[in-house]
Amino acid sequence: MEISKIKKALLQQKRMNLKGNLYYKTQLLFSYHTNAIEGSTISEDETEQLYRTGTILSDSEKVVVIKDAKETQNHFELFRYMLDTVNDPLTEEMIKRFHSLLKEGTYTEEEKKWYNVGDYKLYKNAIGVLDRWVTTSPKEVPKEIKKLLKDYEQIKTKTLEDIIDFHVNFEIIHPFSDGNGRVGRAIMFKECLYNNILPFVIELRNKPFYMKGIKHYRQGKKERLIETILNSQDNYAKMCEYFLEGMDD
Repeated sequence: MEISKIKKALLQQKRMNLKGNLYYKTQLLFSYHTNAIEGSTISEDETEQLYRTGTILSDSEKVVVIKDAKETQNHFELFRYMLDTVNDPLTEEMIKRFHSLLKEGTYTEEEKKWYNVGDYKLYKNAIGVLDRWVTTSPKEVPKEIKKLLKDYEQIKTKTLEDIIDFHVNFEIIHPFSDGNGRVGRAIMFKECLYNNILPFVIELRNKPFYMKGIKHYRQGKKERLIETILNSQDNYAKMCEYFLEGMDD
């Protein structure tokens, strides 16, 4: 599967804004799975309802969490912006814009100040609940992000492992008060397309392997995370082949 064909289809179908194609399906899968990994209560069916109509017709016994619904819609915008910038090098400003698009309108005005939407965290945070590890202190985040980007830019021909390395280091820094995982996964999708590598969506069913994979990766045991991402690549490739069969290059 030619990556340029996938990129072309995503960009063309984004402009057409029709349902039932690769762009449409990618929007739904990516928004559902990346938010569900973070605990969102919005189902796959509700994700599609939000994408198509901007509303949810939910089960009468289910309480819809407004913040979850808003973040689902916001991820649609994040994905659109990510494709708008897919041919541009990754920058600090772009990463902050990803965060702003994801989190805009999800907090009260007071909460928004605390969470510093669209900019780096003001207060210390940690990853995980039971198995918690310390992240970069707020005052060190700008320096560490700049160093991460500089080191990444110096790699002339980037591989999938280089992109995974960047992702793990980004998550260790944990530069934002919230939304780091979703921003990080959007960066991986963009950087795969930018570097002519098959992109992927990490599915909810792979969450345990993905989370443990990041932990093991930090310890120098990279196999679990790489295998999880290769599996996600295979699944996305099958979807691309289905939707793009017979399409002109």
